[in-house]
Amino acid sequence: MQPVHAPFPATRLRRTRVSSGIRDLVQENKLDTRDLIWPVFVCEGENHEEPVPSMPGVMRRSVDKLAEAVSEAYDLGIPAVDIFPYTPSDKRSADASEAWNPENLSNRATRAIKAACPEMLVMTDVALDPYSDTGHDGYVKDGYVVNDETVEALVKQTLSQAEAGADIIGPSDMMDNRIGAMRAALEKNGFQNVMILSYAAKYASAFYGPFRDAVGAAASLKGGDKKTYQMNPANTDEALRLVARDLSEGADMVMIKPGMPYLDICRRVKDQFGVPTFAYQVSGEYAMLQAAAQNGWLDGDKVMVESLMAFKRAGCDGVLTYYAPEFARKFGSA
Repeated sequence: MQPVHAPFPATRLRRTRVSSGIRDLVQENKLDTRDLIWPVFVCEGENHEEPVPSMPGVMRRSVDKLAEAVSEAYDLGIPAVDIFPYTPSDKRSADASEAWNPENLSNRATRAIKAACPEMLVMTDVALDPYSDTGHDGYVKDGYVVNDETVEALVKQTLSQAEAGADIIGPSDMMDNRIGAMRAALEKNGFQNVMILSYAAKYASAFYGPFRDAVGAAASLKGGDKKTYQMNPANTDEALRLVARDLSEGADMVMIKPGMPYLDICRRVKDQFGVPTFAYQVSGEYAMLQAAAQNGWLDGDKVMVESLMAFKRAGCDGVLTYYAPEFARKFGSA
């Protein structure tokens, strides 16, 4: 219902904007460090850090350095991290078996983070692209990414991550029925409290390019694009169908990816289902804002806060963002 206003001058809407104090008092949405999940990249080596060239300010870190950085992030108030591995090429294969190796980068990083900072929530990515020699999220047969065989592999990856200590499983693969299969496997194997944050509406977007550089998947991607399993950017109703399906199969939370170009989807999902709803401010979104700020075209701090606030305004409960540590250090809340 729209509010009814007395005619001017009895109603002057600018009265509630006259000072910072009153603006804060009537602000509709709040952004807090506790709303953020920090995506992090882990690589082989020891005492090693290297920048991701296409993502200014983002680093790949060896397991020991990542555990240190995550502990610092927790002290800043960041409640969760999401681990993505930069798997060496000699460990990528047709069967992607490194994905469920107990000693793979992701699992070692999970254990190290939990040892260094037990209270930090650890989210892990479920998909085969960091481990496959094709760069696809699933198995490729005759040029097509097959569904059911991929789901079987994803279940093994899920259990491996749960055994390593992951709190939240993040399936980003977009295969059909993978949430139900993962949930059943977790229940059967004693991981009833491991949560699933489903990439329920993940679009076949051009905004993923820098991320694929960061995990080394861009160079290995074979067989064209991912449009046979990721969503058509022109569709909205399909997103609601996918969210409904994933919730019915046991997802605890859902995600929309990318974020800023799909705020309408965030709002529709939150209004329709009322469940914990997240968005991923993906690498391309982050990179373009950082590049513009470095060139002096935008005020970096202001666009960081404004872009993150947009997710809260669209109904998101939280945001995966590479800005998490910077926002926490500079603002804490907004």
